[in-house]
Amino acid sequence: MRRYHAAFPESSKRAMPIVRLADCPARPWKNGHGRTRELLVHPAGAAMGDFLWRVSVAEVESAAPFSAFPGVDRVIALLAGDGFTMTMDDGTRHELTAPCEPYAFPGEMGVAVALAGGPSRDFNLMLRRGRARGRIEVWRAAGEHRLGTDVVLVCCARGAFDCAAGTVRADECWLPDGNRLVLAAGAVALAVRVEELAAPPMRA
Repeated sequence: MRRYHAAFPESSKRAMPIVRLADCPARPWKNGHGRTRELLVHPAGAAMGDFLWRVSVAEVESAAPFSAFPGVDRVIALLAGDGFTMTMDDGTRHELTAPCEPYAFPGEMGVAVALAGGPSRDFNLMLRRGRARGRIEVWRAAGEHRLGTDVVLVCCARGAFDCAAGTVRADECWLPDGNRLVLAAGAVALAVRVEELAAPPMRA
């Protein structure tokens, strides 16, 4: 199973397979209108303009537009809070108010936000179009879940699950070092699956 390392600063990076959200530093959004905590990025240390894929948690505290990411496919899911309504620049509207219900959209799309209540937190997967594809799966059934080699991270959204690294609780993520986990009754996990694609051939 391929292993990835959490997106901590180099001075504090560890090979530990459990990532705690509180240990990930909050940084400004690309457009400066919010904050994000990067959980995992590939290649390691990649910047906003050159990652193949990226997993993060965003803090949405005001009616601020999303940052634009041309050439990037995005998947988002509400983790905590009342959520918000997304209005795309093509007129499409989506209410991100149900927890743990992934929604996919193109990163270059302009997105205006209207809060449904107070601040919210959302789980994000970004994929460089043509170089990676993936999805967020929602696991709710208690008991054992088998992981394929394409699962790069599992986030505990509610409750807890047991895995090779120990017990993972809400606001913690597991970078798989095993191929199974056991989800507690009432718990919810978000499994991130990513497939990297071959780079397009160089033009002569």
